Amino acid sequence: MDYLDCVEVATGDAPDTSVIWLHGLGASGHDFEPVVPHLGLPEHAAVRFVFPHAPEIPVTINGGMVMPAWYDIRSLDRAGDLDEDRILASSQATRDLIEREIQRGVDSRRIIVAGFSQGGAIAYHTALTYEKPLAGLMALSSYFATPHLTQPGEANRELPVFIAHGTQDPMLPEALGRQSLEHMQQLGYDPVYKTYPMGHEVCMEEIRDMGNWLRPVLGY
Repeated sequence: MDYLDCVEVATGDAPDTSVIWLHGLGASGHDFEPVVPHLGLPEHAAVRFVFPHAPEIPVTINGGMVMPAWYDIRSLDRAGDLDEDRILASSQATRDLIEREIQRGVDSRRIIVAGFSQGGAIAYHTALTYEKPLAGLMALSSYFATPHLTQPGEANRELPVFIAHGTQDPMLPEALGRQSLEHMQQLGYDPVYKTYPMGHEVCMEEIRDMGNWLRPVLGY
């Protein structure tokens, strides 16, 4: 099996919990590595953070420049031409990483799928359609790109969900975060929804809120 190249950070020996965290367009798996110590996880928590690198592909809205991307963005119109094939391929690559964590001894119910921006769009589809129960989903400064493709399976009907967005985001306006929240509510989920006075980024208050959400979800 060929897996995505990943950066891994473990907070203890023999991890029994995993967080698979997908970066945004043009970034890398190193992007969220510095966040780990600031989540406030307890000292005894043995968590493996897996930060995959997206493949490098031409991105249409950036003049065809080759860069790390989970899928092509062909238009700024989010309702426009969607690169469904690459979204599904990236989702499958993420599912493969989930399966690898299970093979490494982590119960699926202790695996979180997270993503920022483009990575969050992949996280939505992957987590909601995965056949085994997961611990949770985090979507940061992102949008639910595939409600027409995403038929949630029974295994994750009760999935805890954390959605966060910047109110001053110039790339993905906060309206997309609220739209994602509404899509999730229509599907029967009850996400935690947080906003912050920031652009297309993360902030310390958001990181603390992520930690406050993660701890009870993981039983810490």
